[in-house]
Amino acid sequence: MKTIRASCIQDAGAILGEGPLWHLDQLWWVDIERRQIHASDPTRQTERLWTLPDRVGFVVPQAMGGFLVGLGPQIVEWDPEHGVMDKVFHPEADISKNRFNDAKCDPEGRLWAGTMSLSETPKCGSLYRILAHGYHTSRMVADVSISNGLAWSPDGKTMYYIDSPTRRVDAFDYHDGEISNRRSVLELADGFPDGMCSDVNGNLWIALWGGWGVVCHDPKTGERLAKIEVPVEAVTSCCFDKTGGLFITTASRDLDAQGRKIQPLAGGLFYAETGTTGQPVGIFS
Repeated sequence: MKTIRASCIQDAGAILGEGPLWHLDQLWWVDIERRQIHASDPTRQTERLWTLPDRVGFVVPQAMGGFLVGLGPQIVEWDPEHGVMDKVFHPEADISKNRFNDAKCDPEGRLWAGTMSLSETPKCGSLYRILAHGYHTSRMVADVSISNGLAWSPDGKTMYYIDSPTRRVDAFDYHDGEISNRRSVLELADGFPDGMCSDVNGNLWIALWGGWGVVCHDPKTGERLAKIEVPVEAVTSCCFDKTGGLFITTASRDLDAQGRKIQPLAGGLFYAETGTTGQPVGIFS
């Protein structure tokens, strides 16, 4: 197994940094608890910041421009240049204590977005599939506790999914937006799997909440190929840039004064060279 050490590129101090996405030559990411969206340009060392009116679970680009944002319990269209938000839909209008968490688009542009209880009560969330035409929404997985990482195999025939408290990465057969044959392909004992991305070889890069890093596994064999060590316990998610570097988000939530002393970079953004490249970013279309 290869061991890689990540470097802190921004001491952001996020409470719950999440959802990194490399798009338009910038790193887009969110701080859920501060209700913020960040756009960081590591080359120019610049950053833009927006504060929204509710917790921000995810930000996903649209082919038509702008983004879809998981804003509390609903999904909105968001134009960062003008600060305009238009409500798209609220699939759980009858559930007052849920919010959206992680989300990604599949290779054909369908959005897959999961919900969770604000209090993290088990089995209160769901995973939804949303289509661009009419925003038609279907509940695809029920009884989810903390909906998190999503990824697809390079041939598009397998979807991988994380419900964090299970400590598993599950796989589904995937065809034309339909899923079937759910099974466990990885079980992780050294942390709770959180956000996830896949590389061009089909390997999964999985952030470990409580695991001090990101691990890379071959989902076909289960073999651990690499670990990126991060000097923060709560590692939340990761994404590739165009050159094979991996951006990593972390959290400072739940740390007392002693914990912050031990982990002074908690909530920071990290970066590591992986020797591989990621799959193209899914865009809602």
